[in-house]
Amino acid sequence: MHAFDKDMGFVQESEGVLNVTMSDQWSINHVPNGGYSMALLTRAMLGQKLANQELASQELTRQGRVADKDLVSCIITANYLDRCDPKPAQIFMETICESRHFIRKQARLVQDGKERIRAMGTFVKSLDTSLPRLYEKKPETMASPDQCLEVPPMGRGYSLFNQVDMRLDPACSGWTRGELADRSVQKGWIRFKENRAVDVPSITFFADSFPPCVFASQGMVAWVPTIEYSVNVRQLPVPGWLKAIFTTRFISSGLVEEDGELWDQENNLIAISRQIAKYHLPLN
Repeated sequence: MHAFDKDMGFVQESEGVLNVTMSDQWSINHVPNGGYSMALLTRAMLGQKLANQELASQELTRQGRVADKDLVSCIITANYLDRCDPKPAQIFMETICESRHFIRKQARLVQDGKERIRAMGTFVKSLDTSLPRLYEKKPETMASPDQCLEVPPMGRGYSLFNQVDMRLDPACSGWTRGELADRSVQKGWIRFKENRAVDVPSITFFADSFPPCVFASQGMVAWVPTIEYSVNVRQLPVPGWLKAIFTTRFISSGLVEEDGELWDQENNLIAISRQIAKYHLPLN
């Protein structure tokens, strides 16, 4: 079993209540990454309670419900109320409403009796493939993966980088050697180090795995914890690298936004994201 799946295994305690142990293998500064937490909640809302996804889909289909594999297009928004820790947690699930086209769900992650994250998900039940695909914006050009800076493993406290193969485009990686850029942009390529198909939960993870955009223009001078994070998954990618572009335009009132795009190698738009975070300078 892939490490990503192993670290998102659930045990159902009762109807709508899942037990999970948050792993320390997807952490930034010893804290479980927000994208990993989002992936946990996304998988919970998709109803993937069985270890084998195909069996889970068959079971949902047998019950007359929409199979997980059909819920590809979705919008997930999470509010991060407090930091999570790498230890046991509970996820409380609720279906808010269901119509002919959408299923809307809520998931709350609780540790030590305290709610840490609350997420809402809107899942599209059927996609109209006859509609045209119009992109008014194309992905930014970037160097090929072998011409980009490979982010090295960084030890246990930053274990996320032990799990993913991330390459930063030379145009925005100068901050790693003290050379700052005019624009707050992070772009490059990403995939799992150990081969695994990309599904909806892993897309929500990849959309929050790159370093903060403000590092490119300001350096690593601030703490940038997530307040709210939203991902709109449009489709699954073709196998291979995901191309990622993240941009920040405004730092004000102690807040910073980050707008993201994920594309596959055939330039299909896979997901767009927006994240709001604190911009917190360290105390002297």
